[in-house]
Amino acid sequence: MNKNILDEKFSDMIGDSGTKVSGLGVIIYKDGVEVYANFFGSRKLDKKNLPVTRDTKFRVASLSKQFTIFTIMQLVERGKINLDEDVSKYLGFNLRNPRYPRIKITPRMLASHTSSIRDGKIYSIPPNFSLQEFFLPTGKFFEDGAHFGIELPEKFFTYCNLNYGILGTIIENVTGKRFDIYQRENILSQLDTRADYVVGNLPREDFELLGTTYEKKNFSGHWDEFGAWYGKADDYAEQPARDTIYLQNPYAENFCGTYDLRDYKVGTNATIFSPQGGLRISFEELTHAMEMILNGGKYHGRKILSAESLAEMFKPQWIYDVKKNNGDTCGGVMLSYGLGEYQIDGKSSARLCKSHEINFVGHTGVAFGLLSGMFFRADTKDAFLYIINGHCIDEDNDPRAKGNFSNNYFWEENLIGSMVEWIDGSMV
Repeated sequence: MNKNILDEKFSDMIGDSGTKVSGLGVIIYKDGVEVYANFFGSRKLDKKNLPVTRDTKFRVASLSKQFTIFTIMQLVERGKINLDEDVSKYLGFNLRNPRYPRIKITPRMLASHTSSIRDGKIYSIPPNFSLQEFFLPTGKFFEDGAHFGIELPEKFFTYCNLNYGILGTIIENVTGKRFDIYQRENILSQLDTRADYVVGNLPREDFELLGTTYEKKNFSGHWDEFGAWYGKADDYAEQPARDTIYLQNPYAENFCGTYDLRDYKVGTNATIFSPQGGLRISFEELTHAMEMILNGGKYHGRKILSAESLAEMFKPQWIYDVKKNNGDTCGGVMLSYGLGEYQIDGKSSARLCKSHEINFVGHTGVAFGLLSGMFFRADTKDAFLYIINGHCIDEDNDPRAKGNFSNNYFWEENLIGSMVEWIDGSMV
């Protein structure tokens, strides 16, 4: 397999207009062994114009969901959480969809997006507010009941980031520790990473490696592919103070601000940490999690999770039934979902490669100009991960962003399709 072919394909994706991107990195595994890694473009589009490297950290968006579920499953193994218990038991208040007051909502439903909880425009809120502000008619973030769906809990899938803010708050309540601290101590450090949700708490040398995500969309919402790049996440000139956090919402970019965490009351509102998308982690550190997955829950001989917990994560908890129309498939991309992971049928509209019918399990991330993914091939030790940190055109409204053979984005088809062909040996 000729590495230069991939180098040329990925290098050609870097540019300053059209479907080009600001920076990207790729790592590929074959039979459990890393066989390719390369990094292109810039992590900082400023006077320094710093390159993307293996140690660059990015806010990886929904790849974070996997780490939140690693934490949940570890607590299940320790007897602290039951996936099928009423979440009200863990939250300290009664959480029910008012349309279905007799149906309990469970951690499994939250993790598989079948809870009937919905995102409004805002799903990360300041630390001085309680999670209940989303769900009470008098709550500041009630949004006229936007956080409750009309469909039955457990029966209908709708992707919802707020589900993971609730899971983060459950983690706090059952452990007595702040979400970011507990995950850092019990998952992230055990994987030999210095990843974090709080940029101010990164070691100084790691902050220096933090990358920015970009869009050619100004802060009034106007796209100009030939215009300037705008830093959308982690565009810091200096490292923030310890235990402060900058709150952002992808669908309400004007609702943001920096908050002090020192007076935060544990167990009230972990949405401030963005358990669904706020993890800052490097390519190298993501490989540690990948190796743990490929080795049945062990990393360097250290047990992080049981093989049974991983199997529960990876198996479908919900499957789309076209006759029942039992879910919102995100445009045909999510046709089944596990716990913090989803399954891709190589023959479906979600397929990752045009020339090969290969099934994968993993997750993508999309937020603030970033596109990320981490997947393994079912029943093998073939895997890959990638991050793109900025694009020039509107991913949702520009027809050039649409995939040519699937319902994925053009960039995902271009990047992943090449990787899959290379893994399968058809690209020589």
